Amino acid sequence: MEQVKKSAAWVAARSTHVTVDSSALEKLVDKLEGSLPQVNWDFEGIHYFDNGPLTVQYLLVLDALNFCFWPDEELDYSHLASGLKSALENDKSAFDADRLQSYTGQELRAILKWPRPLPLEDERVRLLHEVGLELERSFDGKAVNLVERSGKSAVTLVDLIARHFPGFRDHSVYKGHQVFLYKRAQIFVADLWGAFKGEGYGAFGDISSLTIFADYIVPAILRQYGVLNYDLSLAKAIDSNSEISAGSEPEVEIRACSIYAVEKMKDLIKAKLGQRVLSIELDLWLWALGVQRQSLQHHRTLSVYY
Repeated sequence: MEQVKKSAAWVAARSTHVTVDSSALEKLVDKLEGSLPQVNWDFEGIHYFDNGPLTVQYLLVLDALNFCFWPDEELDYSHLASGLKSALENDKSAFDADRLQSYTGQELRAILKWPRPLPLEDERVRLLHEVGLELERSFDGKAVNLVERSGKSAVTLVDLIARHFPGFRDHSVYKGHQVFLYKRAQIFVADLWGAFKGEGYGAFGDISSLTIFADYIVPAILRQYGVLNYDLSLAKAIDSNSEISAGSEPEVEIRACSIYAVEKMKDLIKAKLGQRVLSIELDLWLWALGVQRQSLQHHRTLSVYY
């Protein structure tokens, strides 16, 4: 996680398309007025939870597929989470490692009850196969064994996921420098922590090490608050729904500057309000604000990472 924080700060210091407005960040913290954001992890009631290993299996599958909804205007995260939940409620073996290796795009659509091809459907199927194969090969088919191998360390679990599952290796190269973002690897840990309320399979002694999960929504809400400012060409591209290439300088800057800004926000809350808050909590709060605003304009990038 230090790699994530350091590389995000490195990008923010050299960014030419995106800037972080420190005064806007202070105003946002002042708006909290001592009341830190509280958002229930499953605030929409869309996730599967049975307080056991099957929940862990569900969350790994969920976060393997948790990316790129925007090309279908009607599809969103809730369809994925609730669709997978229903599939597991109907068939407890739906996400067994051998089953994951055999799904087709059409079968995945049927699981989600989606009437047409999913965005990046082939990639989603490929990642399902990858997760099933590696679970079977290295963890006796069970995601819970992956979690237990981490020794209750969030950092270790993110590292294990990135080492064993290539589809979670969320890296970019920016001006010749490697940037680490790890959105989906981190959010799997965060989902465990949120679902199990920091206990059992969700107990991590270093949960404060995680950053936010750089996606579409958090940068967009930070932009609305004036924390992120975009240059004219980038703002025009986003506002006109033009696609921004994965790995391009503007795309990396949007994500890295979001991480950097919220890390600074966390420091400001501690300094001004005398309270500690997790990046996870700030991410949940900002994401919840964002999804509730239908007019929110986010950047559009075809990517398997978010």
